[in-house]
Amino acid sequence: MATESIKLWQLYDGLKNKFLFNNDINSIYILLALYDLEENISNIYPQYICRKSIKRRVKYILSQNSNKDEIAQSISYLIHEDINRIELCFYLEGYKYGYNNNKWANILEKKAIEQFGIEGIYKNKSLFHFISGNREISELRKNLRIEIEGWERKNRYIEGLVYTFANKIIKKKLRSIDKYIDKQLQMDIYPEYFDIKEVNYNLGDEELDKVYHSIVKLLIKNLKSIYKESCWLALNDKVIKRYM
Repeated sequence: MATESIKLWQLYDGLKNKFLFNNDINSIYILLALYDLEENISNIYPQYICRKSIKRRVKYILSQNSNKDEIAQSISYLIHEDINRIELCFYLEGYKYGYNNNKWANILEKKAIEQFGIEGIYKNKSLFHFISGNREISELRKNLRIEIEGWERKNRYIEGLVYTFANKIIKKKLRSIDKYIDKQLQMDIYPEYFDIKEVNYNLGDEELDKVYHSIVKLLIKNLKSIYKESCWLALNDKVIKRYM
């Protein structure tokens, strides 16, 4: 059984990496099918929140650049599929971690029985997915997030994967951003003549460095939050499925 588990884990990891680094769409479909078949994980609904925050941050960094809107829009468009891929991967990772975490599922189930009763859980379709003024459950969720943060500080898994992904995928696209922007014409009028030329959107090394590191920093922050939130959703789903 141990050998089979290792092989399955390797398969999961290989499919995830092919999807993440090679943009192999078939890999994610196979991975999701395996999660459903092998892990009984099927309730996957990522929200894709990273792109908008990245666009806002790029505009802020380039606030002194006259073409900041065009550049921010183009960067957002250029890397949005890459950002969505890594966001989906971490949503899945967090969900799988939560769904298979029996310790926290048992704790949450105990709280659910105390508040709803066993019959109430059978009728409940959302449980504590969305906390609203429940101090005890909010504290439980907070403790789960603290545990995950401690695990991340020790292992640096999220940070390590983001840095690798950004260095391999995002950096080279930023360095050639001018190739991907729809060019606009600029007219310069002089006393004796006028000149029409395409606007160059290439970023200087300093601007490029700021934009790149800002994107990486935002990804790490948002993906940590996504991981923790999907873990919480998975725990609730796990408890609900125990009563289906």
